[in-house]
Amino acid sequence: MNGVLRHKGAIWGFRSTLLLYVFLLIVLPIGGIYVQSFSGGWQAFRESIAEPLAWHAVALTFRLALIATAINMIIGTMTAWVLHRYRFAGRAWLNSLVDLPFALPTAVGGLMILLLLGPGSLAGRAAEEAGWRLVLAEPAIVVSMVFVTFPFVIRAVQPLLEEADRSEEEASYTLGASRLRTFVHVLLPQMLPGILSGAMLAFSRAMAEFGAVVLVAGNIPGKTLVASVYIFGEIESDNPQGAAVVSVLLLTISFLILWLAGTLQLRRVSS
Repeated sequence: MNGVLRHKGAIWGFRSTLLLYVFLLIVLPIGGIYVQSFSGGWQAFRESIAEPLAWHAVALTFRLALIATAINMIIGTMTAWVLHRYRFAGRAWLNSLVDLPFALPTAVGGLMILLLLGPGSLAGRAAEEAGWRLVLAEPAIVVSMVFVTFPFVIRAVQPLLEEADRSEEEASYTLGASRLRTFVHVLLPQMLPGILSGAMLAFSRAMAEFGAVVLVAGNIPGKTLVASVYIFGEIESDNPQGAAVVSVLLLTISFLILWLAGTLQLRRVSS
């Protein structure tokens, strides 16, 4: 009896600690942002949310994050397919390298992109000769977003490929279907939940990126100023409510995306 009581007490203590952790490190900070956004009243909130620079920063971030996510959906799916189906020298090293953006400080990633695409680089000089600008422009922002979100789609698709039943693929080949037709009608539906959930996480992460973007964007208001850098600028300008309002917009978008990703995961598990 005493052992059962101790076991129940340990479970209760673990649950209480977990709830306290969630409250202090997740609920409280997020709630503080929502409270701060309305600290000046509804009228101040409306004025902050109607600020043209704020809307342009959010719209620009949304558009570039969509582009980066689309790129990652294609490249990530192809990379996951290659890592799963093919055996080649350096495969294990490449599989480990996929997670580098998770471990690398984003500011270091931004510096790498700046050196790779800057005016002094081969790509930068070639772009300038063609009349294009990579750094301090939208292309560098997209590259930064692609870099920091690269692993999401890959790591979401790989488990589905490992769990996939090869008999359906073999049956498709036996019936005379081509490799492309088999991929589109048999393999792609199996990978689609992972592609979509990974894409949603990548999009949410790209919307919030700061470290890699701030070094390559130029942060020109109305042109290359993304939402995260706008928030930083509002804090530096002693306007925490303006920063909180934009943060609330990003948080709300992220919550919706995470809810959709969780729904897809539950449907995949239930099926």
